Amino acid sequence: MSDRIRVAVVDDQALVRTGFRMILEIEPDLAVVGEAADGDTAVALVESARPDVVLMDVRMPGIDGIEATRRIFTDAAGQTRVVMLTTFDMDEYVYAALQAGASGFLLKDVQPELLVAGIRAVNSGESLLAPSVTRRMIESFLDRAAPVVPAASDRLSALTARELETLRLMARGLSNAEIASEFVVSETTVKTHVGRVLMKLGLRDRVHAVIYAYETGLVGSGA
Repeated sequence: MSDRIRVAVVDDQALVRTGFRMILEIEPDLAVVGEAADGDTAVALVESARPDVVLMDVRMPGIDGIEATRRIFTDAAGQTRVVMLTTFDMDEYVYAALQAGASGFLLKDVQPELLVAGIRAVNSGESLLAPSVTRRMIESFLDRAAPVVPAASDRLSALTARELETLRLMARGLSNAEIASEFVVSETTVKTHVGRVLMKLGLRDRVHAVIYAYETGLVGSGA
């Protein structure tokens, strides 16, 4: 069926791939279109099968999941979104994976219903990072003291004052509900603001908006 979400599973352990496939294939709106056991094969699989979502293991022989993700987005593989599979919550690879283009992460022992819900969420343009995790990512970013990127900050001029403030609050880790409370508006209105921010800045999802806000110097350690 053409309206099914096409999923690729990438992990160097056959048992893990089989487990994920069994979970996904019983869902009527999901279809597993391929598997890969290493990063090189994963990049080739995305090029040939054009999945909507890739479940990507971080640690693999040859090129790892982070480098594979970077190559996937360098090759401009359509609307494919990557979700990293990790063993530990917010391990040292998560931030690098997000910078490479991933839309979030799932633990390998995730409950089946959360795995399915996560794939659907990412496919619809959301990121798999709860606000609390976003805050921890921000702290990690600030510890790195990354330099401001002037060329990127020029694009902020396309945002309205309200959209700019929305981006600031997103970068502080606030959820849509919390931003709605700050603005005294509905969550639907906030979702509209967030959508316009992503569209104008050419960003895939919320977590990349947070990274962008810090890389441009819009917010910093004093935020």
